[in-house]
Formats: sequence, C-alpha cells, structure tokens
Amino acid sequence: MESTRDRNQDNLFDPNELRRKLAMHPYRIVLADDHVLFRQGIKRIIEEAEGLEIVGEASDGLELLELLKYVTSHMVILDISMPNLRGIEATKEIKTTHPDVKVLILTMHKDMEYLYNVISAGAEGYLLKEDADTELFSAIETIMQGETYISPLLAKELKDDLIQIYRGKSQHPYENLSTREREIVKLIAEGKSTKEIADLLFISARTVEHHRAHIMEKLNIKKTADLIKYAIRKGYTTLNP
Repeated sequence: MESTRDRNQDNLFDPNELRRKLAMHPYRIVLADDHVLFRQGIKRIIEEAEGLEIVGEASDGLELLELLKYVTSHMVILDISMPNLRGIEATKEIKTTHPDVKVLILTMHKDMEYLYNVISAGAEGYLLKEDADTELFSAIETIMQGETYISPLLAKELKDDLIQIYRGKSQHPYENLSTREREIVKLIAEGKSTKEIADLLFISARTVEHHRAHIMEKLNIKKTADLIKYAIRKGYTTLNP
C-alpha cells in the first residue's frame, strides 16, 4: 500500500499543489530597484498572479536591509546596480541576517562575472531584465521549489563554461589567482601604492611588482584601470565602479 509519505513526496513539486498552498498562504516578496517605473511595472505583474504578494519596496541596498528588519518576506527581488549598497553586497548581507529569504537578482548585466559573483554571494536566481516579461514567474517558481534559476541565455554560456572546465581546457581566469595575488589586487583597487602594499604585506616592493605583472598576465589585462574594474566586479573590493 502506498504510504502518505510516498504520496507527499510525489507531490513535492506538483504545480497544482503549489497553487493550492499559495492560495492559503501567499508568497511574500520584497522588490528593490532604484528605477521607480521599472519597479512598479514588476510589482503590477507579480500582483496579478494568484498567491504572490508584494509586501515592501526599496530603492537601494541600505533601504532594503532596513526594510527586512520589519517585514517578513520569503523572497527578495533586487537589481545589482543600486546606489548606497549594490546588489551583490546586499545579497551577502541578506544571506547572513536572513538566511531563509530567497534572493532573485533581476538585472541588465549579461557579463558572466556578475553571475558568478551573485551565485557566490548566495543568490538563488539570476534573471535578465530583458527576459522578465516571459521568465519572471518561471524564475520565482523555480526558486520556490528549492532550485536555482538562471536566464536561458546565461544558462547556455554557463553550461559551455562548465563543459570546458570538465574537459580540462578552461582558460577562465576568475579562480586562478592565489590568495596573495587576490590580496594585492584588492589593495591596488583601493589605490594603494607599491610601497604601501609592500609595507602592509611585509614583502619587498620588487615582489609586489612581480606579483602585479604575473596577475595581469594571468588575467590578460594590460591597464591598471581594467585591473581595478576586475577587482570590483569580482568582489575583491567594495568600491563602486
């Protein structure tokens, strides 16, 4: 005889079961985006869906974190590029202070490095704004079911990256830096001189220059400005781009 547990297991990701649960207990969502019109548009779309409820809005990362102190939420949908506190840093803080809250990044950024940083920060989803009209509910439902959602375009690129990694042919530089090299990248991005870096790390100025040259060779970067942009995107520094 089939047990109750077996039947419940079969229904774990049953869309009809999910809708029934949502009808009784709406899924509470907070929106954070500094573009008011875009935020209102997303709010209108979500509120038309049965079982989903917008319980708060914020225009920047700091406002979002303050809001979460007073509002009970199941999910936060936020942009990366926001004033005061960017989306990646906000995600890290949310996962520290509200570990049960799911995070869906809704952004215009197609750069894979943003995706890697977001997933590393703990977000459960990454949705491109250009896909929002067709993929928003799919993204929300996927995350509600305990899975990770990635926009189709980036999912394909991620799959290609993983294929290259498992074939042993990846030239992806993001994780190729040593701990010491990452320290130096961070200090360079923060505007420290070669001498200052040497003093902070208790190494010679010549060793710093050697590390700098090796880092730029690894990353195929020619200019210090590009190295700083890399450091910001990678999350080695919290300076704004």
